[in-house]
Formats: sequence, C-alpha cells, structure tokens
Amino acid sequence: MSFFSMFGSPIKKYQKKVNEINALEVEIAALSDADLKAKSLALKVEVAIALATVDKKNREAVKEILNPHLAVAFALTRESAKRTLNQRHYDVQLIGGMVLHDGNIAEMKTGEGKTQMATLPTYVNALTGLGVHVVTVNDYLSRRDAAWMGQVYYALGLSTSVITQEQAYMYDPSHVSTEADKKEDELGSFKIGYDFLKPCTKQEAYAADITYGTNSAFGFDYLFDNISMQMTDVRQREPYFAIIDE
Repeated sequence: MSFFSMFGSPIKKYQKKVNEINALEVEIAALSDADLKAKSLALKVEVAIALATVDKKNREAVKEILNPHLAVAFALTRESAKRTLNQRHYDVQLIGGMVLHDGNIAEMKTGEGKTQMATLPTYVNALTGLGVHVVTVNDYLSRRDAAWMGQVYYALGLSTSVITQEQAYMYDPSHVSTEADKKEDELGSFKIGYDFLKPCTKQEAYAADITYGTNSAFGFDYLFDNISMQMTDVRQREPYFAIIDE
C-alpha cells in the first residue's frame, strides 16, 4: 500500500479550491482591462477593512482574512497573466500557489513555471498592503522577474519594485530608459528589457506592494537599518510575507 493510499494525497485538499477558481474563469475573462483592475482594487479595499479588526503581526489571523478571497484572487491573477504575458496558469500551478500561500515548499522542475506560479500567492498576500518580498538568487533574476511579472501586478493595480545592491527600481510602464540606463542594463552576459524599471529610493521600493531582491540585498538593508541613527534613514518596513524563488 502506498503512502498516498494510506493517508490520502497531500494535494487532494486543494482540488476543491481549484474547481472554484476554474468556475470563475468565464466571469473574470468577460471583464474589461479597466474592470479587471477595479475588481482587484475593490478586493484590496475589502481586505484592508477586514484587517483593521485583527493583529497584522499575527500571520494566521491575516490568513483567515485572505482565505475566503483566495479563489477570486487566483482567478484575477491568472486572467492578468493571460492578458499581459499570454500565459495561463495550469491547475498544477494553482495548487503550487496554494501550497506556498500555506507556508510550505512547492517543488517544480526547471521550465514548469515556478516564477509564474509564485505570482498567485504573491498577489493574494500583497492585497494586505503589508508588503511581499520575492527572494531570488541574483540581481539579474530580481530585475528580470520584476520587469516580467510586474506587468501582471500592474494590470491588477498593485505596485512592484526591485532592490539591488546599488540601486532600487519601480516598475512603471510610463518610464522609458535613457541611453545611460540601457548601457547599464547591457552589462554582463544578458540583455533584458528594463525600459519600464524606473530608478527610485530604497524607501520607495520597500513601500511597494511587491518587492523583488536577493537575500544579500535584503540582508544588507536590514543591517543598515539596525545601525541607522535616524528613523528617516530606515529603508525597510515591518516584514510580513516572503517567497523564496529557489
């Protein structure tokens, strides 16, 4: 007898929620771009009102506020990804997103869409306004993913930033890089479309709904804040939720 037949599949409990998300797809797909963003922002306001009644430092209490909205939040994220990236989340990615939202580890093979899957728990937790950190392994991936996945969040009315050791940026489609910016972007082995990453202060970047960066960049700023002599110099706010992308 297998482990799964004895105790049940560990992902079986998520299938009911997947069905709820899929049932919303036609309704969400019928929304205009403006209505999609409006629905997302209305959801954020609803969550903010509910959060006023709980201790925001209590992760489980915050989860209790978010969980009833999870199906709609995931459906909105999938629709946004379809429109901005031309990529639709598969059911297995929905399950992976719920696993991460629950604070667990989701393992996927290279090329199966880990970064796209992470947009699901990132978005639903960013609805709190408490900030979500997405931790990558190097500055290249941080900037790439902020510029790539920032499209998904922007269409839903949320702000996205990226922290590197030297500079912070905000995803802003109205920003067009200068030639100097583009020259900087081409350093190294890769060239990425950073046209929509607008330089900003680190305080502004940490105030965004979603902040990409490496563990070393976040760690350096944490140490910087702890030796700062004035509160006006502090960069980070109280941490809430983080996703480690490998």
